[in-house]
Amino acid sequence: MIQILFILLSLSMVSPCFATESPKDMVLIPAGKSQMGSRSSLLELKPHDLFNTDRHTLGPENPAHEVYLDAFYIDIFEVTNKRYKDFVTATGAKKPQGWVKPDFNEDLQPVVGISWKEAVSYCKWSDKRLPTEAEWEKAGRGKRPVKYPWGDTPPDSEKLNYNEEKMKTTPVGSYENGKSDYGIYDLSGNVSEWVHDWHYPEYYLFSPKKNPQGPEKGHYRIIRGGNWRNNADDVDLTYRNATAPNMRNDTVGFRCAKNAS
Repeated sequence: MIQILFILLSLSMVSPCFATESPKDMVLIPAGKSQMGSRSSLLELKPHDLFNTDRHTLGPENPAHEVYLDAFYIDIFEVTNKRYKDFVTATGAKKPQGWVKPDFNEDLQPVVGISWKEAVSYCKWSDKRLPTEAEWEKAGRGKRPVKYPWGDTPPDSEKLNYNEEKMKTTPVGSYENGKSDYGIYDLSGNVSEWVHDWHYPEYYLFSPKKNPQGPEKGHYRIIRGGNWRNNADDVDLTYRNATAPNMRNDTVGFRCAKNAS
């Protein structure tokens, strides 16, 4: 009897240490502070530039700032055609435009030719959501303020699909050398990715320091990560772009996120 009680007591003492298993094909990004935006641009910033009517004096990814994010999960891979087919079959959703094009309709290629709302619908169906751009950037930069998922060395064809070298998307996870510190693939190149946030050029000047969600309204939604057509200047982790939410083309896909609690 004493031995049984001792075993039960031991289990009760160690069980809180067991890590919660991440959802399939997702990785846990721990809570904490991280840098967002371009540090080099901040160093070059002149005080009077803050009041310049031309926002591009600063650039859309300036100034660099620190944010605190609660823990969250994010997909290791961009959503594939195969996974999106399951969604279409189950819900009767509209088929993506990319499926009629041989260069973009293979099962393991990222789904393209869908709008922001369609990406949101898929994530909800999967019991997930789109990541915020702050979450997306933290997932890419990992534990250090690097320029690219793999570090600060310039892009090359061993790390990502970009600069029209392939002239199409590649199967997700094709670039082992291009993954982030957290083991996430294709955050640079392949397809740009829809995120949750509305776009507002000056948002970085006044965004919340904790769990920023983007402006409450806008005309364009943020896309992140560059794509197979972009050059080296547009595939770094701070680069921000935006487009109309109903836009569908061959360069934009998405991945999902999920609250950790």
